[in-house]
Amino acid sequence: MHLASGSPTSPASALAFLVTPAWLTGTALWLNIGAVGLLIFGVVLTLRKNEPPPTGADRVIRFGPAFFTISLAFFGMQHFALFNSVKPAVPAWMPWPSFWTYFVGAALIAACVSILTGVKAELAALLLGIMFVLFVLMLHLPNLVQNPHDRFALSPLLRDLALSGGAFALAATISAAAGRPRRWLAETGRYFFAVPILYFGVEHFLHPEFAPGVPLEMLMPSWIPGHVVWAWITGAVLLAGGACIVLNQAARRAATVVAAAYLLLVVCIYLPMELAHPSTEISGELDYVADTLAMGGAALLIAGSLPRAGHRSAPPLDPAEP
Repeated sequence: MHLASGSPTSPASALAFLVTPAWLTGTALWLNIGAVGLLIFGVVLTLRKNEPPPTGADRVIRFGPAFFTISLAFFGMQHFALFNSVKPAVPAWMPWPSFWTYFVGAALIAACVSILTGVKAELAALLLGIMFVLFVLMLHLPNLVQNPHDRFALSPLLRDLALSGGAFALAATISAAAGRPRRWLAETGRYFFAVPILYFGVEHFLHPEFAPGVPLEMLMPSWIPGHVVWAWITGAVLLAGGACIVLNQAARRAATVVAAAYLLLVVCIYLPMELAHPSTEISGELDYVADTLAMGGAALLIAGSLPRAGHRSAPPLDPAEP
């Protein structure tokens, strides 16, 4: 469990921590600069499209590819900046662990650039989805088998399954915009995303003391008020949204609401946590920012793959539209 050593316990102490040399130098600074740079890159490319979508929901949904891929590119950066921490995640039976560590990091960054620029974006999204399925099968499932009673062994498995669902939904949307509709791919993405969301919703009611969003090992800091309120509201949104997506009832609206919930958690919970204790390691606070932003982006990609009310098909989404 990563509990920040010496982490500030109040907003005042958090502010004092921000001006110390520990935050202004070293790995924390460069990781945060890289994350902010990726976010600006994705938002600027998204805003360069000719015309904003006609409805409020579509104006938000169009940021799905950016929020999703910049988070993954950040994890790709970690494969290089924190190589010695990432390398042990490679299964012991695989040869050349150093190669795979660098390869996956480069693949995540390349997929982000490909999707945001529109160069082979459909292929990149499809390969991303396959990569996350492989993570589930090769990393998380064996760990779950070895630790069947550890709920923290199940959450990363379902998180990566949900992220694969977002990637498949994006591939389906790009394919449909090019005149090659693949509804089976969109349906796969919908179920891969929605089932984990239902589980996450339940976890928020069972364990409200943990930070909300993806139920991992970090506790809510004592200086953030309303722990139970945050957990129960998030859990209710995820349960209701996941049920609507699974049943395909107002699924597009439900996915957009789920995305809004995740993005609100990024702004109100995880960014303040990162500012209070800038992370310099795997599973630090910045990981939670990226994790939660990626889940919000995946929810927007699911929404983008679903038809509007009264329409038979989803509106086109082309990340490369100039």
